[in-house]
Amino acid sequence: MLVQLQTPEKRATRVGALAKRTGKTVRALHLYEERGLLAPTSRSESGYRLYDYDAVIRVRWIVKLQEMGFSLNQIQEILTAWEQSHSAPGAMRRLTDLYREKLDETRQQMANLASLASELESSLAYLDTCDTCDPRRLVDQCSACDQHEAHTHAPELVAGLHSH
Repeated sequence: MLVQLQTPEKRATRVGALAKRTGKTVRALHLYEERGLLAPTSRSESGYRLYDYDAVIRVRWIVKLQEMGFSLNQIQEILTAWEQSHSAPGAMRRLTDLYREKLDETRQQMANLASLASELESSLAYLDTCDTCDPRRLVDQCSACDQHEAHTHAPELVAGLHSH
């Protein structure tokens, strides 16, 4: 007879251990369970919820989807659609479409952030010259600043201060 030993990673654990392992609070895990996103595999003799290693993977999946901007309601919808799919290829196509759309949104956000970073760099370079200004000069004179070359326009993050 072959006896399979359970490693600590495979052994069923209580919700507190799952919380520690995933970095989530016990309350968050209970919320996931209430929403049908997570289910204990069994209960201990004393009635404690027990989770196996698949629960760790499920919680990490939920966290990644939340980091991508999905709400718990949307995650519920993804899971419900997955569970109600009649074919594996259909379920995978649906997930592929969803992830592709999220990848496009992520790339757009990255482009927006790169543009913002460039604007911030330009603004900081412009503002670096402000410490050479006469300290007695009033802020309202900044809109007619003569510290910069004539062709140098203030970046929008600076120029916006002077607009009315």
